[in-house]
Amino acid sequence: MSKFLKIAGLATLAAPAIASAQEVAVQAANNPGVSIGTGLAAIGAGLAVMGAGRGIGQIGGSALESIARQPEAGGRIAANMIIAAALVEGVALFAVVVGLLAVLK
Repeated sequence: MSKFLKIAGLATLAAPAIASAQEVAVQAANNPGVSIGTGLAAIGAGLAVMGAGRGIGQIGGSALESIARQPEAGGRIAANMIIAAALVEGVALFAVVVGLLAVLK
């Protein structure tokens, strides 16, 4: 995959988090009760989701590569892949909840 496509994909994934952080920054400028830290929490939650997406993609790609090399081990590889993806997704969900709690505080 070309470097341009990777950067474009990351920019597309990061856009909602950055837009949310910008909204919070505008609210902080207009309202002294809102801190800039909430914008940083929104960016952190967005980065966590991006990292989880990349991690799950890498897990899936590696699992498919392994199954292609050893088709007889496909069942065990798929089961381990699902467990690893669920753990990564759980961490991402936890990060989003913490980010939302910080933003909505």
